[in-house]
Amino acid sequence: MSNKLFIIAVIPGIVLAILIYLVDRYDKEPIEILIKVLILGAISVIPTILVEKFLVSLNYFSGLLKIAFNAFIVAGLTEEFFKREVVLRSVFKKQVFNEKLDGIIYCAFSALGFATVENIMYVVFDVSPSYYIGLYRGIFSVPAHLLFAVTMGYYMSLSKFSNDRDLKKKFLKKSILVPVVFHGIFDFILMSQNMFLAIFFLPFVAYLWLINLKKLNKYYLESKKENELKSIK
Repeated sequence: MSNKLFIIAVIPGIVLAILIYLVDRYDKEPIEILIKVLILGAISVIPTILVEKFLVSLNYFSGLLKIAFNAFIVAGLTEEFFKREVVLRSVFKKQVFNEKLDGIIYCAFSALGFATVENIMYVVFDVSPSYYIGLYRGIFSVPAHLLFAVTMGYYMSLSKFSNDRDLKKKFLKKSILVPVVFHGIFDFILMSQNMFLAIFFLPFVAYLWLINLKKLNKYYLESKKENELKSIK
């Protein structure tokens, strides 16, 4: 195993985790719980791989349908489901999840734990490990997991802090459905190896950054306002 490749594989996840942690300025989550969620996210790779292998065996389609099944169901649904389960089972009902920004923070740490292990598998242990794969995944794939997590956490928080039972259910469903759609589109474009679809890849990535930075900023400002009000009282 190449130490340099290993470092290249883990750096993106670590850097993004630190940046997300720094966003949470006013009511920081306990470090030990964040590390726990990060580790659980990493461990969730195991059931994800098992389910993905089973689902691949069910893919009897051909052409674009085969690619769509792999992108949206095998990868998108399975990976987002297990990353989301980590947060739902470990912190969603706990007192530490006490503001909307927390949903994004915890989902991000779960996703980055998952993405880091996945990155090590691709960059270090792939059939042909490569610095170029590490560079590409560091720029696109690992940040994409973070962006899907921002969307997931955004809707998860809307569910948790809604007083309407129907809205709670609606937003909880969206916390899995919307990330799956984003993940599926991202993977579908790449898996298709279609030059026409490739034209839309960078605009789609830019769109993901734009809408998710807006979501993150919205909850950041709410957190700031809530803590300013607390300090006045």
